[in-house]
Amino acid sequence: MPIPQPLLSTAARALFCAALVFAVIMAILPKPPQLPTDALGDKFHHILAFAALSTLAALGWPRASRWRTIERLSFLGALIEVVQALPALHRDCDIRDWVADTVAIMVVTGIFAWLARPRKREAAQQDCGD
Repeated sequence: MPIPQPLLSTAARALFCAALVFAVIMAILPKPPQLPTDALGDKFHHILAFAALSTLAALGWPRASRWRTIERLSFLGALIEVVQALPALHRDCDIRDWVADTVAIMVVTGIFAWLARPRKREAAQQDCGD
């Protein structure tokens, strides 16, 4: 039995908020904890974090503009890089991290837009009486 859309959106929004807080905290910790995925590199962490945030945003706000989601999450990635430039954090600011974030966001939102297309066409055909 499929999950009702309002329940799915509400759950995804709550998970988005939790994931957002977790991602920002991990990004600004002066000494983040060691993770099993550290061997895959820093870019992997960026891609994973922003792919998860994009997925939860697409599920939580299904009617939101894809471009607005890209803009806002990409801005978050850029802001994290600016904060990481603060000397007190002893972190590295790297524009390639922001690029990885943005590419992950665009790929995930693109997949969701592609998946939503057939449903939009079907709904339009039903509205026209076809």
